[in-house]
Amino acid sequence: MCGIFAYLNYHVPHTRREIIQILFKGLQRLEYRGYDSAGIGIDGGNHKESEEKGKQICVIKNKGKIKTLQEEINKQEDVDFDAVFDMHLGIAHTRWATHGVPNIVNSHPQRSDKDNEFIVIHNGIITNYKDLRVFLESKGYAFESETDTESIAKLIKYVHDNLENENVSFATLVERVIQQLEGAFALVFKSVHFPGQAVATRRGSPLMIGVRSEHKLSTDHIPVLYRTGKELKGGCLLSRTDNSTSLFPVGQEKSVEYYFASDASAVIEHTNKVIFLEDNDVAAVVDGCLSIHRVERTVADCPARGIQTLQMELQQIMKGNYSSFMQKEIFEQPESVVNTMRGRVDFENCTVILGGLKDSIKEIRRCRRLIIIACGTSYHTGVATRQILEEQ
Repeated sequence: MCGIFAYLNYHVPHTRREIIQILFKGLQRLEYRGYDSAGIGIDGGNHKESEEKGKQICVIKNKGKIKTLQEEINKQEDVDFDAVFDMHLGIAHTRWATHGVPNIVNSHPQRSDKDNEFIVIHNGIITNYKDLRVFLESKGYAFESETDTESIAKLIKYVHDNLENENVSFATLVERVIQQLEGAFALVFKSVHFPGQAVATRRGSPLMIGVRSEHKLSTDHIPVLYRTGKELKGGCLLSRTDNSTSLFPVGQEKSVEYYFASDASAVIEHTNKVIFLEDNDVAAVVDGCLSIHRVERTVADCPARGIQTLQMELQQIMKGNYSSFMQKEIFEQPESVVNTMRGRVDFENCTVILGGLKDSIKEIRRCRRLIIIACGTSYHTGVATRQILEEQ
């Protein structure tokens, strides 16, 4: 499992050093998920310098432990660690390799191009990434990694480069992108074109948002906004958010901090106020205001996302009420099975999409023998399904 953590401060001044420390603390809380590499994405340049240089994005990645990444960051001579940011989004990631070997290039954040116009962190598997890659390469986009995630970074740049309207919001770009994705994902995006903004979305992989502010929040429930066909096809694409449709701190300063994470263990030491995103939610933070969007409305949709208060301590969240992580994982298997099916099993149309099989279905149908090679729990799964496969 990959680990996602992102931190956005709005009117809460922090030095770059303090921001990096918060990002690393979040990654350390996610270490138990397992990983082979890690990386962060932060604003580059000195915030006091020209606006153009302040829009740069600095991506630092490394193979191995988080400590190794910290050492790599400390070696950066061109990074001003004492620069103060009143508004900043930093994203961080621990990777467990699925596509591509563990190395720096395959680590996250993945970037859209050499200028880091868009960067993204991802937990999950995109099953149609090969098709996306072929399409984007045909449009002249060069890939540098073996990951499925790079297709997402390149795709959002492609959408941005081919906009028919300049007034397109960051959230709308992401909505267009996820409509092209198959599989499971939790994503957080950062862009030089939308400084200080964050967009996060999920389908089949967990993602939550922690909220922290010294001021009273405007609401306990954030209404879900839906895009109209006109908006998605190129009408007025600015965010349709106002005081009644978004979450923000009440007061003149409106200082607030947002924490995006794969699970509560990375958030609880900062705040116990959290919002759990649901499948296909697109959460956007603009000027310190959080809004939640969806492209399509379904009958079962909840009209709002409530702020929940976590009542547990850090150690309880890490292991819950279980004696060990192994016991916790055993009892979480029903939820894990459901999450595995999301994005792959369409119960309404009674169809199953398995991206890894789609490209080789002709060869599979011609084969006379099927060999399952596995170890651990995967081996037991193979044994359990052997009879079913033999009967087909």
